[in-house]
Amino acid sequence: MLICLTASHKNAAFDMLERLSATAEHAAPRILEGHASVQGAVVVATCNRFEAYLDLDANDGESPVPAVQEAIRAVGSVAGLEADELLSTFGFVHGNAVAEHLFAVASGLESVVVGEGEIAGQVRRSLEQARAERTTTPELERLFQRASQTSRRVKNRTGIGGEGRSLVRLALDLAESRVTDWSKTRVLLVGTGRFAGASLAALRDRGVTDVSVYSPTGRGVKFAAAHDIDAVASADYAMAAASADVIVTCTIVEHHVVDRGLLEVGRAELAASQGAAPVAIAAARADVPAAPRQLVIDLGLPRNVAPDVVEVPGVELLDLETIRIHAPIEELGATDAARELVNRAARNFGRVGEELDLAPAVVALRSHVFDVLDAEIARAKARGDDDGRTEAALRHMAGVLLHTPMVRSREYARAGEQRAWLDGLEAVFGIRAEAEAAASADRNARDDAARDAG
Repeated sequence: MLICLTASHKNAAFDMLERLSATAEHAAPRILEGHASVQGAVVVATCNRFEAYLDLDANDGESPVPAVQEAIRAVGSVAGLEADELLSTFGFVHGNAVAEHLFAVASGLESVVVGEGEIAGQVRRSLEQARAERTTTPELERLFQRASQTSRRVKNRTGIGGEGRSLVRLALDLAESRVTDWSKTRVLLVGTGRFAGASLAALRDRGVTDVSVYSPTGRGVKFAAAHDIDAVASADYAMAAASADVIVTCTIVEHHVVDRGLLEVGRAELAASQGAAPVAIAAARADVPAAPRQLVIDLGLPRNVAPDVVEVPGVELLDLETIRIHAPIEELGATDAARELVNRAARNFGRVGEELDLAPAVVALRSHVFDVLDAEIARAKARGDDDGRTEAALRHMAGVLLHTPMVRSREYARAGEQRAWLDGLEAVFGIRAEAEAAASADRNARDDAARDAG
């Protein structure tokens, strides 16, 4: 059984999403420890979303509630949040609706900016993280691989995402009122991670040519060389921050990379290098120009920028919470085609899953028929089937006999009537899939033991 626990910009406070995102990489292993029925977990964490996709080994009619509650407690313990608070916040999706939800998320239909391009990569990386942590399962693999395929199909066949919609571009749209001429704007990019490349591309689309990059993790030189911009050394970072007209932060580090102290130190260094009085001291003099206007755009989660930067004269802060408030309302007509593709993909996913549920019974039927076939072939050979014609005829007949049951199994699965097919299998052949599977496992174990002994 597939379960999704979801907290997003639609139902959770920004502070909660920030806490959940900061600890997301540790959540899946802890979830698996919480309840025996949880076989796998994949966590998707973005700047406006935290979701845990669970694969539960639950019997028909068994309630998933205990496992879900334990999973929420595990998430809370990792993030330092109360389980009751999370219980009242998390949305709950189960069954076939899980595929439809994830496919919509991966296609950007549930994002703050509908059609954003970054989310598909984030969903893909979530599966890679689960693989590295060994918390995924075959069913979760199938779910996430189909999600990636669906997002590509939506992008290729609809206009969603075609205009390069993203949080980065929305942030720059909101910055238009603060920037007079992008071509004359000096920009400092802090970070080389999730949004750095998208940020640089969006800035260049607006005509920005003066861009430098600083990396708190030491990757700035490599990023700068790859994108033909200048890298800022750690010793020059404060001054570079103070001299920039716009600072865009998009790093994955879990501490503030821009704060009031950095900008004040940078302004003092800049003033000293120019032989002028530091702004903080000279601001009281009437003949000193007003403090330089700076815009800081924080695209990080957890926050890259400390709230106290707005206490520095002339500094404005545009963070994800502000961007979310000003996000455009979704136009239903623009996403109808994308929604239909997602719904169709989800239905196909469910049908394939239902067919997979009959796989043990199909295997049991084939094993039963071929066991009978092998016995008859052995009997024919004992009676002198020297030219193999009898064996060939028997094998052909077995294939013909199996064809209709195989076709009917798929038809019954697609109609949601697997039980009727299983009951017919037992009534006609006396085959119970579970018993046959156990007997087959016993036979394989005995064969392995015999080979080892030999």
